[in-house]
Amino acid sequence: MKSSMDGWGSGLLGVIIFSGSLPATRVAVSDFSPLFLTSARAVIAAVLGAALLLALRQTRPAKRDLMSLAIVAAGVVVGFPLLTALALQHITAAHSIVFVGLLPLATAVFGVLCGGERPKPLFWLFSGAGSATVVGFALAYGGETSLAGDLLMIAAILACGLGYAEGAWLSRTLGGWQVISWALVLSLPLMAVIAIATLPGSWQGIGGPSWLGLAYVSVFSMLVGFVFWYRGLALGGIAGVGQLQLLQPFFGLLLAAVLLGEQISPTMVAATLAVVACVAGARRFAR
Repeated sequence: MKSSMDGWGSGLLGVIIFSGSLPATRVAVSDFSPLFLTSARAVIAAVLGAALLLALRQTRPAKRDLMSLAIVAAGVVVGFPLLTALALQHITAAHSIVFVGLLPLATAVFGVLCGGERPKPLFWLFSGAGSATVVGFALAYGGETSLAGDLLMIAAILACGLGYAEGAWLSRTLGGWQVISWALVLSLPLMAVIAIATLPGSWQGIGGPSWLGLAYVSVFSMLVGFVFWYRGLALGGIAGVGQLQLLQPFFGLLLAAVLLGEQISPTMVAATLAVVACVAGARRFAR
């Protein structure tokens, strides 16, 4: 029981950290190309992850784990960051919430396929209701629509859900921060080549917000958040803890209200309470 609660607490902290990812990406792609942003954030995080692995003298993963690490790298190091960066050139961060609302369902499905989890039937009812609430709220919230952007976001959600589930399964043996660190190291050669090839033609004109966006997605979205997230999924269960992602859009809007003075509407409060109820119900029937 304590392990499960620790998992949910760790997962919640990971979600709070991830809540700033899409807004930070949206800001950063105003001055950086999607390819450079994706590769640069991976290189920076990989250097930090490698330093941690060396400093704490972690043993190398077994050969049997390399395929799983490659899937994690393809899903969350390359796939999701690149596809969302490309999508956010066509749609707003607000509109992307529509698709973030589908991520818990995708994670749960891959948890069943990859991790062998078997949630109870009522879990899917609460998970679906929570996703529908987030999607409905996001559609009401507004934002630019684009077929290209929507398709890219769907691909991003599938890649991310697979990367989350595979990484959570691997975390049970390697440890949460070790999984994302090794996945980053594995992707470092390719990402370094891409980063060099896509360097901005001129560094002049790149604003401070874009640099801050790059720093956030590199350190927090790409490394620190995963330390807590994979630990949470491993301890609390992929399908169950994955439902905490339903709260991510509301944390993002809350941050906007606190930092930017944006108003919190009654609709947002009602939607948040509904999502919390769905997450609680999904947690009860996740195992």
